[in-house]
Amino acid sequence: MGTVFDSEPLFELTLPDAETVGFDVMARLPLGELVAPDWADALAPVEGELRKVLTFLAEEVAAGHRVLPSPSNVFRAFRQPLAAVKVLVVGQDPYPTPGHAVGLSFSVDGRTRPVPRSLANIYKELEADLGIPARVHGDLGVWADRGVLLLNRVLSVRAGAAGSHRGKGWEPITTAAVTAVAGRTAADGGQVPLVAVLWGKDAESVRPLLGETPVVSSAHPSPLSASRGFFGSRPFSRANTLLQQQGTGPVDWEIPPFP
Repeated sequence: MGTVFDSEPLFELTLPDAETVGFDVMARLPLGELVAPDWADALAPVEGELRKVLTFLAEEVAAGHRVLPSPSNVFRAFRQPLAAVKVLVVGQDPYPTPGHAVGLSFSVDGRTRPVPRSLANIYKELEADLGIPARVHGDLGVWADRGVLLLNRVLSVRAGAAGSHRGKGWEPITTAAVTAVAGRTAADGGQVPLVAVLWGKDAESVRPLLGETPVVSSAHPSPLSASRGFFGSRPFSRANTLLQQQGTGPVDWEIPPFP
């Protein structure tokens, strides 16, 4: 497929020490230092809400709770330019297991073994759909580099407590993000090519924000629901067909054997 595995994000977090800086510092930084420039423009209307969430995360840490993902990764989904997004994949909230969450929905740190069961099912469907073999690692960063926005509805979680940061202020921010992706217009006034992949009820909640964006939807890949419509749904080939129908190239869904 002519895959290039050494591509780098077009925007890197510009913090003085991105691995140790806290959420309190991030809450005071200009938005353009936290996300790619065009994302900063798109999220400007919810900048106040974003800073409130970062302050909340700082308070969580001050209270002795571990917040996932790390500060350097909490906005990872917004490192690639908004203009480059071709496919939107909506998740719920980050994995609550320490060491797993990396700021991209469904993706985990490349050292995580075994991969989460939902991701294992995604790999199983990827192989059935496109013949791409499952990988032992769960680093989906190359998808993000190729224009796949792996966006969780909620961008943080307290370690060990799934869903703990729902209703804490992320939802208006990710609503603005989805609206911005779906609302892009080309020079001729038409819609920029985009396909939304919605797995499960939580992801379906963003459908009203998508306007005329083509949607590929099915059950969630979780072991509890994958057999009820996710397996056999062929989301990857269907997304590529819909992209080509809009006059743009397909996504290369190949994943390197090693992270």
